[in-house]
Amino acid sequence: MNARILDGNALSAQMRGQFTERAAALTAHGITPGLAVILVGEDPASAVYVRNKVAACEKTGIRSIFEKYQATLSEAVLLERIAALNNDPAVHGILVQMPLPKHINPHRVIEAISTRKDVDGYSVLSAGELLTGLSGFRPCTPWGCMKLIESAGCDLRGKHAVVIGRSNTVGKPMALLLLQANATVTVCHSATPDLAVHTRQADVIVAAVGRRNTLTADMVKPGAIVIDVGMNRNDEGKLCGDVDFVGVSKVAGAITPVPGGVGPMTITMLLANTLESAEKTVKSKE
Repeated sequence: MNARILDGNALSAQMRGQFTERAAALTAHGITPGLAVILVGEDPASAVYVRNKVAACEKTGIRSIFEKYQATLSEAVLLERIAALNNDPAVHGILVQMPLPKHINPHRVIEAISTRKDVDGYSVLSAGELLTGLSGFRPCTPWGCMKLIESAGCDLRGKHAVVIGRSNTVGKPMALLLLQANATVTVCHSATPDLAVHTRQADVIVAAVGRRNTLTADMVKPGAIVIDVGMNRNDEGKLCGDVDFVGVSKVAGAITPVPGGVGPMTITMLLANTLESAEKTVKSKE
């Protein structure tokens, strides 16, 4: 069996075409959707992520406000800047790129962002809205995974989904989104004694632990959908995920590549949340 490749770049391009129309409609109402992106420090991976986010905004018709600061920036100054952006009506979304320097508390920073502009969906309130089924900003990476599963033509009702990883940013919200779609969900993690026992029963597997070859072909039920959230480097220094792509693609029914799978979708859903925030501004004025 050769698995169908779930192309995140192609799905992103399709969705972003619709976003351009939504951005134009907002502009017609006198509102240009705006996303503020803050980068603190010189982390190379973060710089790449931010550059891709800014470029995606420009192509979609979203105004990007990119602010870069030295790693020595104090937490107090960063919080002051976030407060100013919270009060700026031209800014509809605020994203502070993680990780932050060790002297800055990421929880304080995330909670300082107005819930109306928390387009990353990381705040305690956003998490609570997701948990209780209220409408709110969904975390971008898990939401992008859901769109990829949807693109595979999978009706999740009654399906068994296994999430490998329990982080606040991916694993936990991923499980909640799958539950909302009526899947039966198992969450596995570092203390799970026999991971393969669970994954072999799964119709859908989402691997999000940040460790290469966590999921191998012998751990996958034939025909399963495999979503690889991991971002690692192999022995040759090339990007790879948490899944043994070559082996698993011979067993799975559909699989995401790394790169080109979940990554582009994370940025796409960030744009979606920013547009939604701007659209709420229009509705509040009607």
